[in-house]
Amino acid sequence: METVYQSMRQQGLVRPAQGRVLGGVCAGLGRRFGIDPWPARLLFILILLLIPGSQILVYPILWIIMPAEPVTVTPPSTVWASTTD
Repeated sequence: METVYQSMRQQGLVRPAQGRVLGGVCAGLGRRFGIDPWPARLLFILILLLIPGSQILVYPILWIIMPAEPVTVTPPSTVWASTTD
């Protein structure tokens, strides 16, 4: 499973930490293919409506397979110092 995560990260296919509605799958797909999240969500829903029953399988599978974007944490001392200036 680690090699799947690595290959998806290398291709830029990750679930973003910001801008998620449910799991970040559509936002990640939109970011990967260069479109905004909302048109990507609408396109994803339209495609899933063409194939009945796929909604139950496709989104959860992509949610499991797509790695989450690494979150960068700012040290508390840096945040405190910048807010007191």
